[in-house]
Amino acid sequence: MNSKVRVRFAPSPTGGLHLGGVRTVLYNYLFARKHGGEFILRIEDTDQTRYVEGAEQYIYNCLEWCGMEPDESPLKEGKYGPYRQSERKPMYREYAEQLVKEGHAYYAFDTPDDLEKMRNEYKTAENPSPQYDRTVRLKMKNSLTLTANEVKKLLDEGARHVIRIKMPEGETISFTDMIHHEVSFESSLVDDKVLLKADGMPTYHLAVVVDDYLMKITHAFRGEEWLSSAPVHVMLWKYLFGLDKMPQWAHLPLILGPSGKLSKRDGAKYGFPVFAMNWMDAKTNELTEGFKERGFLPEAFINLLAVLGWNDGTEQEIFSMDELIEKFSIDRVHKAGAKFDFEKAKWFNHEWIKKLSVDSLQLKVKAVLEEGGLKVDNDALLEKVIELVKDRCTLLPDFIQQAGFFFKSPEQFDTDAIKPKWDDGKRSYFEALAVKLAEENNFSIENIELVFKNLATEKNIKPGELQMLLRVMLVGSKIGPGVFVIAETIGKNETISRIEKAIPVFQSA
Repeated sequence: MNSKVRVRFAPSPTGGLHLGGVRTVLYNYLFARKHGGEFILRIEDTDQTRYVEGAEQYIYNCLEWCGMEPDESPLKEGKYGPYRQSERKPMYREYAEQLVKEGHAYYAFDTPDDLEKMRNEYKTAENPSPQYDRTVRLKMKNSLTLTANEVKKLLDEGARHVIRIKMPEGETISFTDMIHHEVSFESSLVDDKVLLKADGMPTYHLAVVVDDYLMKITHAFRGEEWLSSAPVHVMLWKYLFGLDKMPQWAHLPLILGPSGKLSKRDGAKYGFPVFAMNWMDAKTNELTEGFKERGFLPEAFINLLAVLGWNDGTEQEIFSMDELIEKFSIDRVHKAGAKFDFEKAKWFNHEWIKKLSVDSLQLKVKAVLEEGGLKVDNDALLEKVIELVKDRCTLLPDFIQQAGFFFKSPEQFDTDAIKPKWDDGKRSYFEALAVKLAEENNFSIENIELVFKNLATEKNIKPGELQMLLRVMLVGSKIGPGVFVIAETIGKNETISRIEKAIPVFQSA
């Protein structure tokens, strides 16, 4: 076993990266960084029928947004490349042929019709979905049932065929998983998986073993849905390279939705891709929206993913990437599935918006405001506004509502809120307030409030009855920080303009 930790993330470029996949990347990344190791990105594009144009670039973009740059990848070649399986095609056949030669695999010449006939003929109530296994293999058209000459003739003619592993009978296949500990399977219950497809491309089973060996992978973390394939992979390691060369495996538990396993429907509802794909979802025929588009910060997204099935043994919930690297250990990953809660995810984002500095938020908030149709050309104002409202924002688009009025006069007013409070006395007060403020040279929060309250005393009106009305005049609704803070921030001329604009609207409401 290579002494230096080497882990890999090996996605297929067939669609968006979802929660479970990115959590797998994260645990790989944290483990590598914790142990001073290397994190490799390998693109598993052997299934050309499912390949989606743009999906590989999408994977790079997701990892970059999440802050998990690989040490080696198709974009950053190391000494174990190429890093796309489609570019490694010839080597897989060599290993598959070696398995055939040593009696651990065989050529299968069955047509799709042959396979369909087998499934129908051997279907029983106890076995409704027959598999190509030890009970069936000697009844099919393969190199176990044909003579050597017949096999040679078919191969020489270029007959369409696959190579299947020949699973042994009566063996208990065991390995130690870093999460599930001792795991065992009966070999007789496992079917003869295809290792090399008719187009010469390997299946996942062969490719993952060959690539992990050649790339010197020391630890392999993947979803527990791959546990059922583990016995095939163990046998391939045993036959090809020796079990002492096999990486340590950790099969990560599923992420659960509100009603059990995270479904595609849940994904559509909660935006489970990391961010939007620029192609249509084949199932929903819609462009998907992801966490990034919904206004999640990468820091919050990584944080919520990390604690979906892991904790450091304390009550701590907010972790930076550096803290996660320092504290992460695979033995603290839970065996049971973790339930994803979208409201909790939003809580993480709210905490991170509060936690981050104005400088860290500035570019993101500016982009969100401009996408919302607001012109932001005063960076000093933007910095001040972010500081004022960030604690009120859960997702980045919330800044449009919570900060938009600092950059644009309200076009509509919450007249339902002001109707019970508005009368001619209030109209007279605000007409006078506009005049008083125009005369004020020191437009500070303290002076604005002083003018406001002195005039209220003069008009014999309680200031509390007036503040909400002033807020709606300046903001359009009842939201926002202190009303005198808002006035000072937007400035004297804009404050007076908004009051004068609102008075006739309030009067006719």
